[in-house]
This record gives sequence, C-alpha cells and structure tokens, in this order.
Amino acid sequence: MENKIIGKIAVSNRHVHLTKEVYDTLFEEPLSIKRPLNQIGEFASFQTVTLKTEKAEIPSVRVIGPLRKYNQVEISRSDAIILGLNPPVRQSGDLEDSETITLIGPKGEITLKDACIQAERHIHMNEKKAQELGLKHEDMVHLIVDNDKGGVMDAFVKVSSNGFYEIHIDKDDANCFMLKTGDEVIIEK
Repeated sequence: MENKIIGKIAVSNRHVHLTKEVYDTLFEEPLSIKRPLNQIGEFASFQTVTLKTEKAEIPSVRVIGPLRKYNQVEISRSDAIILGLNPPVRQSGDLEDSETITLIGPKGEITLKDACIQAERHIHMNEKKAQELGLKHEDMVHLIVDNDKGGVMDAFVKVSSNGFYEIHIDKDDANCFMLKTGDEVIIEK
C-alpha cells in the first residue's frame, strides 16, 4: 500500500483583502499586525470592517494584510444567506461577476462591485513540497475525512513561493465535517 499523504486543516473565517486606496477610505491609522498567519508574509490585522447589504450587516470582519492589488471579501455560505447574497465559489482573485458588497470602517464606507466570493477549498504549499508530493499548481485532489462525520471534499492545489503547507476550508466545511484547525485529513490524488 502506498504512503498516505496527510495534511493539516486551517479553518478560515470570513475576512477581507484590501487595496491601499480602499483601506485609506475606511481607516485613518496604518494597517497593523495582530498576529502573523502561517502563509509567509501574511497577517491578521487589528483592523476590522462591517459587511453590509440591503438585508443585513456582519460586524468585526478582519482585514488580512498585507494590502493587495485587488479588493476581495471572502465569506461562507452561511454568511451569504444572512447577507442575502449568492457569491460564486471561486479561487482567490477570480472576481469577475462576483457579488457587490458594502464595507464600513471607522473613517468611511465604500461599496465594492465584483468583490465578494466564497473561497474554493485549497491546499497551500511551496514548490519543494509540491514536488515531494507529486502535485502541481491547480491540481484537484480529494480530502478524506475519517471521523464520526467523515466524508470527502475536493480541493485544489495552490503552489506559491511563500506557500506554507496547510489545507484551507471555511467554517461551514469545518462544521459539516466536525473539523478544527490542526486536524489532519488524507489527501488523495
């Protein structure tokens, strides 16, 4: 029997990525690091925004740094239902024809068109780890969950130079499969 590939789960909550221009519309103070994330160079900031639609608001949504070249709001399906939205399931940066959403910060608010998605499940890794596992950027794999609510999820491979080896799923997936950050699953090619 071949060796099993094991990966650790990282549960991702709703969050936003912002450009400098949009950040400056929402905040007076500079973006500041609350804690580093495993993905090298990325961090959870102290700054938060409120997500707003005609139907509802969700407060205290974390801004993830550093600032980017595009604005992106990542929410779960449960969040989408609360907000009355139907964002597509997409890879990061694939924002065309996604949902419009308003962000409220302490300084101001802004409505962003084509900015809101549900993030597709993915596995971060660097080139060395991908080669070691025999995987390539954008390969699709199965995540085998072996617990009381076990099952199978699909995920794509995301290879980058700063990729720290971990599997990103959202809170809905985590709750459905009784998973938490640090739990291990089997990755099947």
